[in-house]
Amino acid sequence: MSERVEALPAQGTTSGPESASISWQDFLELTKPKVVAMMILTSVIGMLLATPGVPGWEVLLYGNVGIALLAGAAAVVNHVVDQKIDTVMARTRKRPVATGKISPLDALMFATVLATSGMVVLVWQVNALTAWLTLASLVGYAGVYTLFLKRMTPQNIVIGGLAGAMPPLLGWTAVTGQVEGHGLLLVLIIFAWTPPHFWALAIHRKEEYAKAGIPMLPVTHGNKYTELHILLYTLMLLAVSLLPFVTGMSGLIYLVGALVLGLRFLQYAVRLLRGDDRRVALNTFKYSITYLMALFVVLLVDHFVFF
Repeated sequence: MSERVEALPAQGTTSGPESASISWQDFLELTKPKVVAMMILTSVIGMLLATPGVPGWEVLLYGNVGIALLAGAAAVVNHVVDQKIDTVMARTRKRPVATGKISPLDALMFATVLATSGMVVLVWQVNALTAWLTLASLVGYAGVYTLFLKRMTPQNIVIGGLAGAMPPLLGWTAVTGQVEGHGLLLVLIIFAWTPPHFWALAIHRKEEYAKAGIPMLPVTHGNKYTELHILLYTLMLLAVSLLPFVTGMSGLIYLVGALVLGLRFLQYAVRLLRGDDRRVALNTFKYSITYLMALFVVLLVDHFVFF
């Protein structure tokens, strides 16, 4: 059964007292801090994997601060572009721009400050390659994905997922100053992970996406079709996750960890296909987050055991 969701007033319709209660927490919420934190986790791991030892504190500090600022800017733009969509979805309708607490103009000014600060930090303190790659990721997510792909095609998350897969490569280039094959492998893992991760959530929130007019795969092709593709992408992810071992980037600790984590993910995908249960879809989504974090942590442990 779907939740009854009513559209909330857009910007300019809120009362004076609510508008006057803007706090720094509201601006922090615009940056999607939990999403940015996960991106920074993969960025840090990319940095640590890029060198046999531990990178200097300067690149760890300034590299991640710059990446976080630009990622936060992209998230703010997402709030502005998705303002109308957010008002009809239960999980997003209380966002500051959706409620009118923060105006789109103020949010865009905030995003500009974040993006400019991030570029300055990365160009001056890290390297230009990382700065421009991070900016390209911002444009890819906030522009190409949010403005166009999200509303145009049920394959939106497949194509647009590349922007969200970039952080470990950004961490890698921050340390090495160049794009290398093993850094691209980390991107490939997240790229393959994104569709089963997001489609599981889309099944759980199918009615909301339909009401918002977003052509997510469960809305356009149904649950069974989506569940089959979650299974296929999970199989692909399992294969891709073994490439660090195959290419000599990692050792046996990672191989065992990747197999255990991947087979567990596969078990969720099979259960979802057999049961078509929204609760299983939500549990699959939750596990996918644990999976990615655990996979990268195991890769990091393996790296420092064998370097």
